[in-house]
Amino acid sequence: MSGKLLDDLGDLQRAVIEVVWELGEASVHQVRKQLGRKKKLAYTTVLTAMQKLEKAGWLRHRAEGKVYVYAPTRSREEAGASSVRQFLERMFDGDALLMFQHLMRTSKLGDKELQELRKMIDEKRKERKP
Repeated sequence: MSGKLLDDLGDLQRAVIEVVWELGEASVHQVRKQLGRKKKLAYTTVLTAMQKLEKAGWLRHRAEGKVYVYAPTRSREEAGASSVRQFLERMFDGDALLMFQHLMRTSKLGDKELQELRKMIDEKRKERKP
């Protein structure tokens, strides 16, 4: 698979992969129908975007009769994790603590969010204990 990140995709490619993730797998017609709710797109425009995504390693296809059905090669979570890791490396030199300190200082977190963070920290501590 190419090293292309989710952030590197164009608007149409991003919209296409989002539809395929949502549906699990989809034909060009299905993707065009979903995207057509917001903006009318030519069949060939969607086909080209899906072919480019396949060439870049984001999609794979199988034939069902005369129709190609495309499926993602990785989940939304996997793609997001790659983008976050790249962002962490680029912006914070890989230092997760520095990133979290920045987020804590600049974010307006309510009691609910702080409680959830505390729960995550406690769970992480339990994982480390023998």
